[in-house]
Parts: sequence; C-alpha cells; structure tokens
Amino acid sequence: MSIFVSMTKTNFIKLNFSAISEQEMLKNSEEFYNLMDRRRSVREFSDKDVPKEIMENIIKAAGTAPSGAHKQPWTFCLIRDPNIKKQIREAAEEEERENYSGRMSKRWLNDLNPFGTDSNKPFIETVPWIIVVFKRVYERTDGVKHNNYYVNESVGIATGMLLTAIHNAGLVSLTHTPSPMNFLAKIMQRPESERAFLLIPVGYPKEDAEVPDIKRKALKEIISYF
Repeated sequence: MSIFVSMTKTNFIKLNFSAISEQEMLKNSEEFYNLMDRRRSVREFSDKDVPKEIMENIIKAAGTAPSGAHKQPWTFCLIRDPNIKKQIREAAEEEERENYSGRMSKRWLNDLNPFGTDSNKPFIETVPWIIVVFKRVYERTDGVKHNNYYVNESVGIATGMLLTAIHNAGLVSLTHTPSPMNFLAKIMQRPESERAFLLIPVGYPKEDAEVPDIKRKALKEIISYF
C-alpha cells in the first residue's frame, strides 16, 4: 500500500526577480569572481573595531541561505565581550595542544606545515568580533522534539554565504575548528539542541599581515562537463 500526500500551493507570493542581459550576467559573474578570488583566510588581525551594524548585516545575509524545509537550523553567536573571548581562547588552545601533540596524524601535521600554524591562537582575543556558528539539530515545540532536515548541508551553505558577506564588507576572517568544540556550547550556555559548527574570528587584517603563498586549483581541475 502506498501513501500519497496531496500538496497544495498556499501562501505563495510572486517571485521578486529582475532579468538582466547575458552581457550583464557575464560582467557580474566575472566581477564577483575577481572579488572572491581576493578572499584569504587570515591569522594576523588588527584590534580595530567594527560597528555592530555591519556585523548584523553580515549575519542577516547568511540568514538568507536555503535550508531543508526552510527550518533555518542555525544560530550565529556574535561575541564582543573580552571575558568570553578569553575563555574561548583558553579552551581552544587546550584542545589544540592535544591535537598537535597526538590527536593529529603525522600526515595531517605535515599538510599544515605550509601554514605555520600551532596551538597558540592569540587572534581569538585580538579581533573585535568572533562569530560562533551553531547547527540546530532539533527544535522543541510544546515539549515535543522535532528533528531538523539536512542540517549540515543547510548550515554549510549559510556559512559559505557568511564568509562571502564578510569579504564583501571589506573584512577578513578565518574558519577555525578547534575540534572537539563542545566547550563552545558550555561557555555560551547554548541549549542541548545546538552543536558548534565553526568558530570565525572577524575583523581587519593587521597592517603587516602575511598569508601563505598558495594557489587555488585551476578551473579544469574542479569542473567536469557532461
């Protein structure tokens, strides 16, 4: 026996879409690529302040991401408090010391060598803002637990849009994953339904900031035509 659920369109509105010419499409796509090609992960930050309104706009942009059944299974914790940043740095460095001294394989450590990273993460306290992205695994409604759908995919897309919005605003960031990240939920007293997904320092680069001399894969290495 099969179960068929009838789907009806209710509460729909007209799509807000304005067509542009193919010439404009080409121009826009090339300009956007050139903008994003300048994006780099940064580990040397300035302590120069960034207005809260800019950070809120960045998070609003991330919140426009698509999600499974439109559940929007994300929480963006925006951290400016120096005491909380200090707690996060101490806990992150403790986990990183474990990683660098035994958890990471020799191959992993060798792959990290070109980036000059270690267990010290001073940028966590230096930057004006930290965004901690949490994925909302489930919701509770009237005491009943309801799982969200495609949580990792949805939060991954939203995080990509978040990083794009940060770069578009003229700021720099770093995707930091001091795994395991359970300490973040404890420090910020997040509900048990939320899991830390990513720790992202955001701000201006240090005046003499440097980044590794690395190259991105060529188009032919990342595309296949069928």
